[in-house]
Amino acid sequence: MGGVGEGQTARVPVGRPVLSLALASMMEEVHAHSGAMYLLDPDEPVLEMAVVAGLPRQFSAPWERVALGAPIPVAEAARERRLVWVGSETEMAHLYPRIAVVLPYPFAMAALPVATAATVYGAVFLTWPGGHTPELSRHARDHLAAACDRLALRLERAVAEGRPLHAEPDLVGAPAMDMAGTLGTGEAARMVARLPYGLLSLDLHGRIGFVSPAAVGLLGVPAGRLLGTKPWASVPWLNDPVYEDRYRAALLSQHITSFVALRPPTTWLSFRMYPDTTGLSVRVGRARSVAPPEGRGAAGHSGGTGSTGLVTISQILNLAGALTQAVGVQDVVQLVADEIVPAVGGRAIAVLAARAGRMHVLGHRGYADTHTVLQYDGMPLTAQTPGVRVLTQGVPAFFDSREDLTRLYPALPAIPDGLAAWAYLPLIASGRPVGTCVLAYAEPRAFSAEERAVLTSLGGLIAQALERAQLYDAKHRLAHGLQAALLPESLPPLTGFRTAARYLPATQGMDIGGDFYDLVPARPLPAAVIGDVQGHNVTAAGLMGQIRTAVRAYTTVGQGPEEVMRSTNRLLIELGSELFASCLYLRLDPARGVALMARAGHPPPLLLPPDGRVRALDLAGGPLLGITAAARYPATEVELAPGSLLALYTDGLIESPGTDFEDALADLGERLAEIGHRPLDEVADHLVRHSTAARDRIDDVALLLLRTGE
Repeated sequence: MGGVGEGQTARVPVGRPVLSLALASMMEEVHAHSGAMYLLDPDEPVLEMAVVAGLPRQFSAPWERVALGAPIPVAEAARERRLVWVGSETEMAHLYPRIAVVLPYPFAMAALPVATAATVYGAVFLTWPGGHTPELSRHARDHLAAACDRLALRLERAVAEGRPLHAEPDLVGAPAMDMAGTLGTGEAARMVARLPYGLLSLDLHGRIGFVSPAAVGLLGVPAGRLLGTKPWASVPWLNDPVYEDRYRAALLSQHITSFVALRPPTTWLSFRMYPDTTGLSVRVGRARSVAPPEGRGAAGHSGGTGSTGLVTISQILNLAGALTQAVGVQDVVQLVADEIVPAVGGRAIAVLAARAGRMHVLGHRGYADTHTVLQYDGMPLTAQTPGVRVLTQGVPAFFDSREDLTRLYPALPAIPDGLAAWAYLPLIASGRPVGTCVLAYAEPRAFSAEERAVLTSLGGLIAQALERAQLYDAKHRLAHGLQAALLPESLPPLTGFRTAARYLPATQGMDIGGDFYDLVPARPLPAAVIGDVQGHNVTAAGLMGQIRTAVRAYTTVGQGPEEVMRSTNRLLIELGSELFASCLYLRLDPARGVALMARAGHPPPLLLPPDGRVRALDLAGGPLLGITAAARYPATEVELAPGSLLALYTDGLIESPGTDFEDALADLGERLAEIGHRPLDEVADHLVRHSTAARDRIDDVALLLLRTGE
């Protein structure tokens, strides 16, 4: 099995539970309450979870298989061969937002590599409840490092001896369940029955092992249906991720947690959870003076009253999915305004970024007076403002009230914007700050430690989306610049013709494609060309530029339409490109009132003569350019009466999913007949605006109009 370095990785030796014993020993020595051991996959750079101890595997299910390059502690420890320490939930949210999103609870974590000098075999992580000292003691560091070194040597010997390696059963204890629903002695049962509240016992997996008669009455579910089940599965009105989240928070943080829930129709019950390393004891009673929140039951949390606007895990994961769909910077700003601000009870949002030594406002929503935000646009990064400080230092800042903000930043102007509290979140992606997200609130707000951690982790998600969006916007600008450079800036005048042209990029992808058009004022006869190189990328655009240049060159040296097409076809084949192109080439003779046309797999042009009867020109032609060097492209002469309008276009103007080509072509002809008498610029604008595919273009569009003189 391959490792990082020479030698081989290991799973676990058959026989004695080497990993389980090593993990249990580490946890006992440093008083950790959970942990897991990973080993490097034999065929790919992936860490696989081999054994879990202390807490159910479901707590770390998202990380059962971890890419060695993933930005999480256990992968970083194996990759960099060092101990990784995360001392609090705030630090976790700041450094590893992907973990904080799923586990936004107070706990500390250490991750270490299991490696010899030559080979990394895996890694281990251990966790401690909230309230652990901010730093891991020297004794704990030394003991864990030595234990990992010893384990690595044992795995090295196992591999050298050819012993097979595999995973081991998890070390998660579960107390025996009392299926009768009573305690061991009659006196204990009578004592519990006399209490004015109900009692439940949950194991580490959340399963009910004991339920008192009072709890049965309060929950309204028979004991037989409760025992052995999870309460959020067997009690219908507890079937909400918020309540399961409280159980997870209690076990991981080892802090007492609580929540209130509505038992229909009007009874509010309070649940208080008391955790230890074997499970949870839950006290259930009637809640006092509960004001129901809008639209749902209330869920409390540990550590005080908290905020009704605190984002839950399900909301965070939903937001993460939504952020993956944001394309540009403004999409990210809008999504954050639509999803995050309401979820956290905010009023307004602004996204800031640094460029050329100054701070710039990328976008904002919710401010009654835009001057409130725009006054910071262009501010130097030396200014003493919270936005600049968070942007440059990468540390979040929370201001519970305007007085709190003014006390720390007395030079800030007092603006009556109706806002009273602020959260400044650093947006850090790829190890560097990409911006600052400012959440503003209408009322003073006491940001709890849990809320600060969740908001900071949200900042990590926003940062990743913003980094992608900035990259997309940069590519978007590059694409448009390249497209503009390859298409003519303006159409040259042609004797005997009035002309107009339009180009629209696709609304999907990079907004760049291979559609092109050109007018060549050659002597003795001018020419017009329109074409479409397959694809929507820089390669297609580059090939389009080569074809356009070739057509101009062949026209200038006096080749006829059929020769121009044959020469361009041979050039495309000689270039070795795997892309094909359609093309329509016209040699114009205004003196005779005709056009000689050659076509290579291109949609037929539309002709609107003075009598107003539009027809699609049935031209002889050949295959797409770039298919075969033996292709021939016969030319067709078409009469152009004075005042006739010729419409050349690419298929993006009429084609869209689910639309028949012939029907779309007929619709285009009808629109041309209706408006063809108008000025050419109006006609061009109308055709591209009302085309079949205008709303959701999967292809770019080129349109070239030529009207003969009257």
